[in-house]
Amino acid sequence: MSDNTDQNESTEVDNGNEVQISILGQYIKDLSFENPTPAQTIQKLATEKPSMNINVNLNAQQVADDIYEVDLKITATAKSNDETAFVAELLYSGLFGIKNLPPEQLQPFLMVEAPRQTFPFARRILSDVTRDGGFPPLMLEPIDFASLYNQQLAAGQDPAEGENDIVVN
Repeated sequence: MSDNTDQNESTEVDNGNEVQISILGQYIKDLSFENPTPAQTIQKLATEKPSMNINVNLNAQQVADDIYEVDLKITATAKSNDETAFVAELLYSGLFGIKNLPPEQLQPFLMVEAPRQTFPFARRILSDVTRDGGFPPLMLEPIDFASLYNQQLAAGQDPAEGENDIVVN
């Protein structure tokens, strides 16, 4: 039939200045799990609930034209009394292709939307590694990156600068 177009045929669409955002990849840059005294700790945690300290840091950088890497670093430390039960540290990154995004929207995207997209994957990795380390899975609560971003802006900090990473305890 002559009315059908070939499925492999592509049509040219003029996107002009249309905003284009895509996730080019997600990956673990660094993963560490320390379990200093597993036998004693697991026995102790059968009757005690450990204290948890969770730190979340963000960093974003341009790696090429229209390509940005956003690092989400999560460190979880569990302690029983003064003894460390475990330390899990994950540096999880996303590579984002961004075209035609207005400059005033770039930083909020990199510090809010990008980590919101990668967080569920990082959360699962930490859950799996703590479970595989002999502990109950660490189930992190969702993080409101927009609220954290706005808090830093209100405090006069620039969230895009490395020394002012967003930290949650």
